[in-house]
Amino acid sequence: MAHMKLTKKSHACVRLEKDGRTLAIDPGGFSEQDAALGADAILVTHEHPDHFDEGRLRAALDANPAAEIWTLRAVADRIAAAFPGRVHTVGHGDTFTAAGFDVQVHGELHAVIHPELPRITNVGFLVDPGSTAVFHPGDALTVPEQPVETLLVPVMAPWNKVSEVIEYVREVKPQRAVDIHDALLTDLARPIYDTHIGNLGGAEHTRYASGDGTEL
Repeated sequence: MAHMKLTKKSHACVRLEKDGRTLAIDPGGFSEQDAALGADAILVTHEHPDHFDEGRLRAALDANPAAEIWTLRAVADRIAAAFPGRVHTVGHGDTFTAAGFDVQVHGELHAVIHPELPRITNVGFLVDPGSTAVFHPGDALTVPEQPVETLLVPVMAPWNKVSEVIEYVREVKPQRAVDIHDALLTDLARPIYDTHIGNLGGAEHTRYASGDGTEL
């Protein structure tokens, strides 16, 4: 079985590498300018600018004519015309293979920010289910009906609180929980989140600085 390498980028973006190919998830506007460059495939969970940055995606697809994107309709409609045949629209229940990674799509809606704000669409991506099983939920606390080895946990957002994050980790029951969606979290507050999620989540809890990661 091929080993997978996970590299954390700033905020909600991670890069996964296997067999010499790279998958980038959510290289948005809070991530590095080159977060998507060099990727063979890119997944985007939803349209908010901290997850979807059109300029970064265009640069990545221009730099690699073989690169492709899988995302929901709200994002695909904004970029597909410029890259015919390379932008694929997916939704809950879909499965596909991207850059050698098997991917399942889970979820439909963004978490509630406030009852007076309309909810947009959001999907989560379960990468290589049945083996390394990495799940990126986007901006939702979606629980896949599949075992998850590595859960990418949105630790700090306008739509969540730490008790919900802890309960989410408990419900998913991953082997490890890795922080994402953390650009809004100050260095002073990080130890508080580390303590609570690590002590109460029931899984190995890790956070990485941008550029760091692990072999899965």
